Amino acid sequence: MKTALYLAHLNPVTNAHVEIINELKKKADIVKVMPVIFKNEDKEVNSKSFPFNFETRKKMLEAIFADSIKITDDYAFLAPFKKYLPPLIRRKSWKLRKQILNGVEGDYFSYTGDKVEGYMLKMYGLHPEIGERKILSATSVKEKMYDAALEKESTWKDDVPKEIVKIIEEEWKIVEKFANQEDQTTRIIGMKFPKEGYSK
Repeated sequence: MKTALYLAHLNPVTNAHVEIINELKKKADIVKVMPVIFKNEDKEVNSKSFPFNFETRKKMLEAIFADSIKITDDYAFLAPFKKYLPPLIRRKSWKLRKQILNGVEGDYFSYTGDKVEGYMLKMYGLHPEIGERKILSATSVKEKMYDAALEKESTWKDDVPKEIVKIIEEEWKIVEKFANQEDQTTRIIGMKFPKEGYSK
């Protein structure tokens, strides 16, 4: 029994994410998909970079894959987020590794399209497989969605499956909410964290 671990923002789920997951399904018996979550006490922290909450992203994945993949909330950072850094040294970062491997039995590997991330996954013993980075990024799709919310010309619907277009349209107030806001995130060692809950 082989498990593929896919840790990603998935905010939103794009055509590229669907392609990656379909590739993983061919290589593993179980595909465990973990949309990243940032929590400050009992509240999920969302921002311009992370607009959709876990439940909405789970709904997006289920709209495409139903129960053919395992979707969990095991890739969750708990405030204060700075306690996960620097990675490898901090106890909280090893606790996160344990969460990621929750319920995983037998052989496993993790997927990334990023060489630096692959190095980190290797250091944590998550057996990374480094794939070819997809041209389409969720960041570019978000920017296009925000353009549409600001009534600019946009082709965001070309970049996500039609089932997910419907979910995003149902949650359009969230897109409108963040379209005019500044991005309340901070980048540390190549990783993005919400400013809310970073230091607490």
